[in-house]
Amino acid sequence: MRHRIVVLGAGYAGAYVAGNLARRLSRKDVKITVVNAVPDFVQRMRLHQLAAGGDIEAPTLAGVFAGTGIELRLARVTAIDPERRIVTMADADSVAGGGGELGYDTLVYALGSRGDDGSVPGAAEHAFDVAARPSALRLRERLDSLDRRGGGGNVVVVGDGLTGIESATEITEARPGLSVTLVARHELGARLSAGARRYLRRACDRLGVTVVEHTSVEAVEATRVRFADGTTLPSDATVWTAGFALSPIAAAGGLQVTGKGQIVVDRTMRSVSHPDVYAIGDSVHAIGDNGRPLPMSCASAGYTGRQAIEAIVGRLTGRRIAHTKLVHTYNHISLGRRNAILQTVDDQGQAKPKYQGGRQPSRVQAAIHRTALWATSHPTYGLPKRRHRLATAPPYTTAEKSHA
Repeated sequence: MRHRIVVLGAGYAGAYVAGNLARRLSRKDVKITVVNAVPDFVQRMRLHQLAAGGDIEAPTLAGVFAGTGIELRLARVTAIDPERRIVTMADADSVAGGGGELGYDTLVYALGSRGDDGSVPGAAEHAFDVAARPSALRLRERLDSLDRRGGGGNVVVVGDGLTGIESATEITEARPGLSVTLVARHELGARLSAGARRYLRRACDRLGVTVVEHTSVEAVEATRVRFADGTTLPSDATVWTAGFALSPIAAAGGLQVTGKGQIVVDRTMRSVSHPDVYAIGDSVHAIGDNGRPLPMSCASAGYTGRQAIEAIVGRLTGRRIAHTKLVHTYNHISLGRRNAILQTVDDQGQAKPKYQGGRQPSRVQAAIHRTALWATSHPTYGLPKRRHRLATAPPYTTAEKSHA
């Protein structure tokens, strides 16, 4: 049988890796299967725009992988057994027949992260998040209903990380009839340089975003948010962006993970406990070239994905494994559709004094979004046409010979 490569998840990291492996490895020796719970590619970097009312492209994965030889399985991953090299799946919500078991020889784990709404009472029941397309669409429906009501409404965004800032400013700009409050545990933009913090504050003032700083949320209720000091804030729609959580599947399967569930890997993205497993994107605890863990980001997905590709191709074909860059050099923060901050960081992950704000970084960020979408929609474009054979070609079954 051919060497079976299974990729779990078709986000930025998973789709990119699957397409690259399909172009670089011979179909005579390798079979690549991608397992994903939804039929479309989700532009996660732009889900706050979708929630605010924007139109976001969502190309079908069947179209993305057309002509690549990749098999797509629409199913939810429920468990992995790395000792038996088995993935267990359940039917996706919209597709029957996706469940069952799937064997692998090499597994690429790219299930990513989700909104962490389990740490505060009521957040899971009453809050919305923008970490997945269905939840972003539910928030959009709620905001639509508030607009239709005609009397405005109160939107409370909890969390002042990049997602919280982008969500608050995007909603305020797109829906000026709503009152938006951003709740920050620390100072607004605490991880930015002093100049960038001042720029961010001025941008929030211009848009009309109310900022509540140095405040912890104790509970989320149906019509209000309750703070640790006992005060409350009325809310018709609470947006929860206070962190991300990892799927428990890796830990439950016995892979070595960190305390928050990221898979521990070596420099080539290979699991330190199970060498047949590679992890990429938000799912991986990868140490960057500066000796610090890479942050969860689209850029990190690209860097860890490229390293995993080199490692898998190198090991399967007997070639030298190149070490690609693993760096974190900047943060891009959108402040609505025509404004943004580009904040560079040093080797320690700390903000450098210099930053750029305004229309130009907004254009750059929009170009990054377009490039990421195009590259994902054309996963084999520009790659070498010559596909490598495995170092030791596995024997074919009779059925496979007839299709080779």
